[in-house]
Amino acid sequence: KIILIPRLLRVPEVRYGANEMAIARFSIAVDRRFKREAQPEADFFNCTAFGKTGQVVEKYLHKGTKVVIDIPVKWE
Repeated sequence: KIILIPRLLRVPEVRYGANEMAIARFSIAVDRRFKREAQPEADFFNCTAFGKTGQVVEKYLHKGTKVVIDIPVKWE
């Protein structure tokens, strides 16, 4: 399991696709826990949320909002 606690970089872009499914696109910045010289202090990721999760992103998240992203990982 990977858990990130980033901040949103800008207002999420939301559009509705087939069957009125919400598609929310947003970017996040995750502060690095351990910083070394000449390395960035944060990592940046582009994210996409679909369906009800996309609707929640549209309704509640805005630039600067701190969020929790829980990513299940299956190791084989």
